[in-house]
Order: sequence, then C-alpha cells, then structure tokens
Amino acid sequence: MQKPARYTGGEYGQIAKGGAADYRVALCFPDTYEIGMSNLGMKILYGVINGIDGVSCERVFAPWVDMEQQLRQNGVALYGLESGGAISGFDIVAFSLAYELSYTNVLNMLDLAGIPLLREDRQEDSPIVIAGGACCFNPEPMADFIDLFVIGEGEEAAVELVRALRTARDSGETRRGAIRAAAALEGVYAPSLYRVGYNDDGTLSEIVAEPGAALPVLKRVVPDLDGAYFPVETLIPSTGIVHDRAVIELFRGCVHGCRFCQAGHTGRPMREKSKETLAEQGIGALRASGYDELALLSLSSSDYSKLPALCDELLAWCLPRKANLSLPSLRANSYDVSLMERIQRTRKSGLTFAPEAGSQRLRDVINKNVTEEELLDSCRTAFESGRSSVKLYFMLGLPTETDEDAAAIAALSREVYRTWREHTPGRNRGVKITVSTSYFIPKPHTPFQWEPQASMEVYRKRTELLRSELKTKAITYNWHEPEQGFVEAVLSRGDRRVGKAILEACRLGAKFDSWSEFFTLGTWLKAFDNCNIDPAFYTARERGRDEILPWSVVSTGVDEGYFWDGRIAAREGKATPGCREACSGCGASRFAAEGAVCRTIANAGRRRD
Repeated sequence: MQKPARYTGGEYGQIAKGGAADYRVALCFPDTYEIGMSNLGMKILYGVINGIDGVSCERVFAPWVDMEQQLRQNGVALYGLESGGAISGFDIVAFSLAYELSYTNVLNMLDLAGIPLLREDRQEDSPIVIAGGACCFNPEPMADFIDLFVIGEGEEAAVELVRALRTARDSGETRRGAIRAAAALEGVYAPSLYRVGYNDDGTLSEIVAEPGAALPVLKRVVPDLDGAYFPVETLIPSTGIVHDRAVIELFRGCVHGCRFCQAGHTGRPMREKSKETLAEQGIGALRASGYDELALLSLSSSDYSKLPALCDELLAWCLPRKANLSLPSLRANSYDVSLMERIQRTRKSGLTFAPEAGSQRLRDVINKNVTEEELLDSCRTAFESGRSSVKLYFMLGLPTETDEDAAAIAALSREVYRTWREHTPGRNRGVKITVSTSYFIPKPHTPFQWEPQASMEVYRKRTELLRSELKTKAITYNWHEPEQGFVEAVLSRGDRRVGKAILEACRLGAKFDSWSEFFTLGTWLKAFDNCNIDPAFYTARERGRDEILPWSVVSTGVDEGYFWDGRIAAREGKATPGCREACSGCGASRFAAEGAVCRTIANAGRRRD
C-alpha cells in the first residue's frame, strides 16, 4: 500500500475528543489526503465543529485504490482518522463538494462505509448525510444521495446545523423530523421536501416545495470575516500534501464580474478582512506550524485594498526568518513590480496571468477587463526586473468564439515573447512562456448559464490550430483533453435525473474521475445510455429565458435579471465596470454590512427594479 500516512491520523494539531463527545461528525473529502488536507475549508470546518462542546469532528478522505482493495478484502469499513471508528456509527456524515467529478467518490465512500447510497433507503439509525461546497449551488444531480445541503458559506451554518440535529436526536425526533427541523435553518436545503415535474420535451415544468420549505433557498453569507473562526493553529500533515504551506484568506467574493466565473458571482458581495486581522493570523499561522511559506489567498489577490501595507508588515516578520510570501491569483492589469520585488527578495518565482481569451473582442464578451497593452506592460516590467518565466491561461469554447479568436491566443503569446526580447537586459537566460487552454463549461449562476457548451470536436479543432501556430521553442503549449470537461458540464448543469447516471457510473467502476489515469469517457457514456439520458440535452442545448433551471431551487442572492442583462451585453460585445467603479444592481448588496464596498456603491448608484 502506497503512502500509509494517509490513513493513520495522529498528526500534530489533531483534535481527538474520545469519550468527551456524545455526538460525532465525519467530515469527508472525496479525494486523497494530499488534496483534502490542502483545502482551507476543511480546516475551518474541522476547527469550528470541534469547538462545539460535546461534539467531535473527525476527518475522512477517499482511500486510494490500493487501500480500498485492502479495506474490502479485510472487511474493514471506512473510518475516521481521529478514532479509527467506522463512520456508519456517526451521527452526521458530511461531504465537501468542491468539484463535480468527485461525485462518484462520494458514492464509493458511502459504499465503503456501509451506508445506503440512496437517501430513501436509509433507516432511522443511519447517519444524516450532508453536503456543502461550491457544487451545492446546483444540488440537484446529487439530490437522491444527500439528506441536507448547506448552500453558501459554512462557518456559522455548520454550527447551527449540528446543534439542530443534535437537539432533534436528544428529543427523540424521527429522522424525517430532524431533517425537516434542520431545513428550517437559513441556507439549508432538504431535497426530500421538494418535488420536481417535467415537460414532454424534458425541461422542468415545476419545482414545488412542501409547506414551510423555502423556495428558493437563499445562500448563507458570513458578513464579518474578521469575527469569523479561522484556524491559526491547524493540523500539520504527516506526509507531503499538494499545498504544504500556511495560508490566510484576504477576502471573499470578487468585484470584476467576469461572465464565465461562477465563484465570482456565488461569492458576492466582496468582503475583506482587516489588515490587522490578516497580519495577526498570518504570523500566528507561521509560528504555530513551522512552515516557511505563507500564501495570501483570494480570487484575485491584487484587489485587496491594503495589499502593499499588509505585505510590508508580514515581510518585517518573514524576512529575518527566511519565510516566503506567495501571492497567487494576480490580475495582469494590476501587477505591481515594486510590491513583487519586495515579496520575492528570498525567492523569485515565475508569473502567472489569466487573460482567458486571445482577442479583445472576446475579452469584452466575457467581461474580462484586461487589455493586451496591460498584459504586455506587466510582462515588460517583470522581464525588466529579471524574470524569465510566464504562464498564460486561456479558455477555448467561449460563447461567440471563432477560429480567429483562438488564433489570437497564439498572436498574443508571440507578443509576450517579443516583449521579452526587447526588454530583458542582456538576455543571458532564455525565456519560458507556457500557454495553457482549458475547455469552457457554462456554469450555473452566471450570465452564461443559458449557453450551450461548444462541442468536443470544435474544442479539438482549436487546440490543433494553436498547436500549429505555437511551434517555437520559447513557447510551450499545454491543453486539457475535453472528455472530462464534457462530463463535468453534464454534472454541473444537470437535474435530478442525472443522479441515476452518477449511481450507474459508480456501479460500473467510475471513481477518481478528476484523475486522468482513472477517468474513462466510455464508462460515463455507457451509464448515460443505460439510464436513457442524453448528455447533449445538458451540454449542447441553449436554454430559453423562461425555462425553469434545475439550480433555481437555490439562490446566490444575485438577481436573475442581472445575469440575463449580462448575457445580452455579452452578445453585444459590451463590457461592464467592476463593483468598485459602479453598481450594476446585481442584488448582492442585501448581504453587505453598512460601509462595505458593495453597499456603499449600491446606495450611490442605480438599483435594479
């Protein structure tokens, strides 16, 4: 068995309550230990749930195939790392759903635990199965398997949910009664309380909620991040993980409104932590862990309003101790060479920018407010300061995209190379420009949610076009094969009927579908066929304005009219300003505290009727 440290527990910082707890929660991540232990959300929930008196929270990760084989051969049920106890005996089994291609792992983990996969098959003594995370903004494909979904941010909702279910258990409430009581909480969705109907053409005809159940279920938001729990003292893994470093979270949400970005819309409104809180948490995390790197996380780190001052305060502590700061997610139009020089005194790294589209026309369509001039200016200042490595990320298959737009990716990449040749002192070292493309998926709760996905054939055609255009040693071209993106589109845009195919794919052996060495398109096509599901119905079909969308059972707080206006603006090639420039009336100001950027600008600007 490879990497046995994945399964032993006992790490520094582990919380093991033993007999001090009478209510047990299994916090499950449907991927390997190395990925799950890198997930900040898992660490937050682990700490906040263990902070409840009498409640223990244990971690569970998807076992790799060698360990799964050992578990099945030896009749050992899936267990929590802290106690070694089978999670089938826990009160709650909670999954973090960060990626649609992990759905078969969820079912496989339930099967390894001996918990019925379908919620309707569970008995009174079965654990209540919960899910939270980004994928829950369309909960319907997993509705047959999950008892309760937490929509939105989980720090406060998780505590309320655990307490409500524990109270229901202690009062002798039935399983259904406990689920109904929990569904009364804000941001909690119980699919058993909702009925869906279908038209003859396969589209939804209705979503009907039982009396007392909210429709739609509005997401949870933590308005004050300074006062929210943050795991300064956290678990230290016993083996190497994907992101082996300390982290702090600068802010949540985004002000830019890129029309393809689900996270930017579901995370609205943007909420920052104070500089003082971040400095305290960052230094505390380094002290408590012994890490020599601190990552400053967000959707777009350069948008933090006090970034230079924060970095200077952190550097005053880090530099004498030879600790590094890492700033991922920088925008090409806000690259600060002076700041980056201060941050990277001890270790210079390459640059990563995501123009997303090659032509300015298409960047206006997707509302990516970055110009070619801004990108090249950022590259120039980086090259002048001695950097010689740049990574550029793009998407193929965007709405209205043409072959000319795809070819523009190559042209832009060559301009970056020309910039290096003209602005690198001495050019003693070569340049490394890496261009990567991914397959675009129109996601729920974005202006592109009504759009069809470009076919795999179109995507392959445009990758071939780029391969022919980028034949130079200075530029490396990487691309994702489209098969996984095709299945992801079905799962992210599906309705409850897709659950049958997920179950069938699992029975056919699908697992670790986000890992290319395990993913097999044929398995999924067979599952769709066996369940009489046409995947093109979910991927290739343009939705109508009046169609009931499966994910409309939940709400991000952003108005549907705002999304539709964004789609029209995309068709007209019109960009819209970011939230700090003008309010677009998206509706998210309902969540913002007084004085926050969103509320202030909304009060001064227009509001949507």
